[in-house]
Amino acid sequence: MPAEPSAGAIPVSPSLSVSGRSTARMAAGASAPSGVTLRIGRKPKPTCLIVFQLVSEMVFLFGDRVMVRRDRRRLAAHSRQIAMYVCHVALSISVDDIATSFGRERSTVAHACHLVEDRRDNPAFDDFVSAVERMVTSVFGEADEG
Repeated sequence: MPAEPSAGAIPVSPSLSVSGRSTARMAAGASAPSGVTLRIGRKPKPTCLIVFQLVSEMVFLFGDRVMVRRDRRRLAAHSRQIAMYVCHVALSISVDDIATSFGRERSTVAHACHLVEDRRDNPAFDDFVSAVERMVTSVFGEADEG
């Protein structure tokens, strides 16, 4: 029987993973994924993981169904990039904190932000990202406090 999540765990879908670890375990304060070095005293931000869940659900609801079936890994990468971008732009979370939360390097987060910014020239993509930004700021406010 699986262990009960700790009291501080965030109820997220166990099917979503961040570098092989469930987001619930990462949010509960589990150790970093293998191959990722966390700075001492740095913990993942649950806000980033919730944004990732939200983006993934919206992509699943509004994305191209054929693409969802055909290329799940690419779709997961795009969802993660959008979540990183929204965390940085809409919630003003630092690139270092986002990198820690997603188990990635800070250069990967910066690259994701540049990719999403470049893709916003497409009106449909821009509308999607704007909708995600509005939803996230309505839930968390303009800037992350903690």
